Amino acid sequence: MTDDISGYTFGEESVPVSPIDMPAFNRLKQTVLFTEEDEEHLRMAGEVLDGQIDDVLDTWYEFIADHPHLIQYFSTPEGEPIEEYLDRVRQRFGQWIRDTCNPPYDEEWLNYQQEIALRHTHEKKNETDDVDSVDHIPYRYLSAFIYPITATMKPFLKNGKYSGDAVEKMHSAWFKAVVLQVTLWSEPYVKNGDF
Repeated sequence: MTDDISGYTFGEESVPVSPIDMPAFNRLKQTVLFTEEDEEHLRMAGEVLDGQIDDVLDTWYEFIADHPHLIQYFSTPEGEPIEEYLDRVRQRFGQWIRDTCNPPYDEEWLNYQQEIALRHTHEKKNETDDVDSVDHIPYRYLSAFIYPITATMKPFLKNGKYSGDAVEKMHSAWFKAVVLQVTLWSEPYVKNGDF
């Protein structure tokens, strides 16, 4: 299934080694209170979201399209959205949801976070899809996007067989996982030695 996703290179040799080792990553998980229980609730979330991922992506893409300062990162330098680029990123975004809901997070996963990070920066933006778009996404939008990516997820989590406390725990686990990833994605943006 993932072979059909253009630009999805999880586990491939081309993916850079993360500059964050597993002991440092484990300390980061401790900092956001990410536990084995969260891993369990993410797997539950994955079950619930299976079959709803296109709906989640519709919600996120509508949000991006409604904000010109966000859609520009998927547009030509003249401001025209690049539909093929949006479609390819959408496929990878859907797989990102699946990957987020499929812990435990190992070294291959950690390395792929570095690849995702670099694809937002001057170093690799536009390279994967060979497009002529703006050359990077400022970090402020990655960190600010934590809220909409988290807040919009709860209604979808409520659509499964779980209710009440289980939904809250799935949502909390999702939030922690997103914070973890965006923190990892900040590495290439942070001055040397300050991460």
